[in-house]
Amino acid sequence: MDEKLMDEGLTIAPGVIETIVSLAVAQVDGVARVCAPRLSRGVISALGRKHPAQGILIMADDDEQIIVAVHVHVFYGYRLQEVADKIRLAVADTLSGQVGIDAASVDVYVDGVQFPE
Repeated sequence: MDEKLMDEGLTIAPGVIETIVSLAVAQVDGVARVCAPRLSRGVISALGRKHPAQGILIMADDDEQIIVAVHVHVFYGYRLQEVADKIRLAVADTLSGQVGIDAASVDVYVDGVQFPE
């Protein structure tokens, strides 16, 4: 995605959108944490992408629409599909309400399950 998102004279850095999305995801019941995807640094370097520290990836498709990828760990005992659906809804609502952007898609990746300690 470009360095900045431009719309009607407003400039929003992708890092700001990542932070907003991360906070929305953290509020979803069942989410243990937002985490970085399980890709080796070599693969990420070969793709020319930086490692997403927060586990949120913001991209633009060919039509310059926003695509969001969210990597999470979910608490044991929660239905994964329900948590993923709630994450999609929370991200879409937050982007629309706070930033005024409609996401083309919100992809959720459950990278792990966190068990009680």
